[in-house]
Amino acid sequence: MKKKVALLVRLEAKPGKEKEVADFLRSGLALVQEEPDTITWYGVQFGPSSFGIFDTFPHDEGRKSHLAGKVGQALMANAPNLLAKDPEIVYTDILAVKSEDVLDAKKA
Repeated sequence: MKKKVALLVRLEAKPGKEKEVADFLRSGLALVQEEPDTITWYGVQFGPSSFGIFDTFPHDEGRKSHLAGKVGQALMANAPNLLAKDPEIVYTDILAVKSEDVLDAKKA
């Protein structure tokens, strides 16, 4: 497997802003669908006020492009209103993956 990279972004909603953070994550999907180097993108909820984004890229350039893109800009613009603290952005390398796309290819 060629080196692939990812981001894990942890978000903590301000009290009373949990629904707005969840809605923001849901709306982000349309923006990342325009990004050719964003392979997968997940908006997730870890707990009542704890949220996150996990996304994958084929290379560092794609990850950098994503961070400078529409979702990253919107997140930073809305962070003071929605989040209790700055987003925690963790750069990761993907070591292994199991994907439904791979399973679908095996069935063909």
